[in-house]
Amino acid sequence: MATIEVEIAARRYSVACRDGEEDHLRSVAEIVDRKAQQAIEALGSLSEVRQLLFASLLLADEVKEHRAGSPPPPEAAPDPRVADALERLADRMERLAQRLEADGADS
Repeated sequence: MATIEVEIAARRYSVACRDGEEDHLRSVAEIVDRKAQQAIEALGSLSEVRQLLFASLLLADEVKEHRAGSPPPPEAAPDPRVADALERLADRMERLAQRLEADGADS
């Protein structure tokens, strides 16, 4: 098993992968990093968690569109309406996570 270093959202991570899959893992990490940068460009300053959340939501949106037969153009900037919706979704997710953490602490 190989271990490689990847950089996503200006942070380095050590990731294990099967021998021979190092280049593939580096290439998908670059995609995630680009999406994290797009999130920052669209929404401004974000915490690391929110930046990665938005990156994953942008990637999931692309996967869903691709599966529906309408892939977005490469490196398309996110629509401001999508950015607003993602911001509201992230806020809701954070409130839910805080509630779950508080419920867990009360148990």
